[in-house]
Amino acid sequence: MSAQASAATAEPSVVKSGAAGSAVFPGSDSRKYNYFEPKGRKATHYEDMTVDVQPDPERYLLQDWIISFPDGTPTYSKDWTAAKSSNWHKFRAVDQEWERTHYQRQSTICGMVQNTIENGRKSGAPARFDPAWVKILQNHLGAYKHAEFGLGTSTMQAQRYGYTQMVNNAILTNSSYKLRFAQDITLYLSEIALDIPGFDVNAGKQHWLEDPIWQGVRKSIESVMGSNDYLEQYFATNAVFEPLVGELFRSGFLMQAASAQNDFITPAVVSAAEADYERNLANTVELFHILGTDAQHAAHNIALFNKWLAKHAELALDAANHLQPIWSQPRVKVVSFSDALAQAKNRIRGIASELGLTVPASLS
Repeated sequence: MSAQASAATAEPSVVKSGAAGSAVFPGSDSRKYNYFEPKGRKATHYEDMTVDVQPDPERYLLQDWIISFPDGTPTYSKDWTAAKSSNWHKFRAVDQEWERTHYQRQSTICGMVQNTIENGRKSGAPARFDPAWVKILQNHLGAYKHAEFGLGTSTMQAQRYGYTQMVNNAILTNSSYKLRFAQDITLYLSEIALDIPGFDVNAGKQHWLEDPIWQGVRKSIESVMGSNDYLEQYFATNAVFEPLVGELFRSGFLMQAASAQNDFITPAVVSAAEADYERNLANTVELFHILGTDAQHAAHNIALFNKWLAKHAELALDAANHLQPIWSQPRVKVVSFSDALAQAKNRIRGIASELGLTVPASLS
């Protein structure tokens, strides 16, 4: 190491300029990124492409934020969430997803969904759907796509406020998956409408806005969207709404009942969203577990997360109960609402247990 490098390492405070070349740092001549602590023995490609991409004056920057909002708020602020962390840079997404891998996976899913729909239509499958089931797809799957769009919009807004690129990426890919699935549903219903006389592709919007069955879901979604804390939005989406409402409707109803209605296309389309959620949930649990076990702020964070859980669980449970009439609408009934809801409650209890949270009495 040169004398210049040693001086820069030992006394970084003597360097007052942020211009390139003002100091020489250990590893500056390396072809690998080694300025951060990898989660494993060696840095992954995801870490190389994500860690410290978003600047932070507390890490490696000699100057403060270059720009700020008119009220003095910096470009990124730790105050944009009530949660606290002694190291916001510790989080690594479990799915290790970054820009390129995300585009690849989204492209694969879109191709799978399109092939499924095309092959189903070629075989004449939509015409064999049970008539009562057609109405359910038209009215209720058509309504549910608005819930997916709402969560996608909420997380799209939330990701801007994450203090590190790792947090931002996880929330942003979450948003992308929700928006894609809302589009999947829209395209799917439009495609099968070509083969089903009288199918109304606009009925779902009317049910979303006016049907009492969906008003609890709307209220729950709008509560998530209305939060001014980006981590509350992320938590409420994956730790509360998804297990109590999203999975309940997708796995607890659509994927269970479809085959008995001569429908083998819908489960394949919906299955992509279930795989999306497993990834989003893993990332969410990882982040909130880190915050909930933080050496300095664990007690504060756990109390905060319990508050969020109680607030959004009440709304989501009410939303779930309002969906109950849908389970009685298929001509051939396969699964009961009570069994599906019991499974949903068990799911959210498991998530809460992983995070060390107190399960509200309504979910026990």
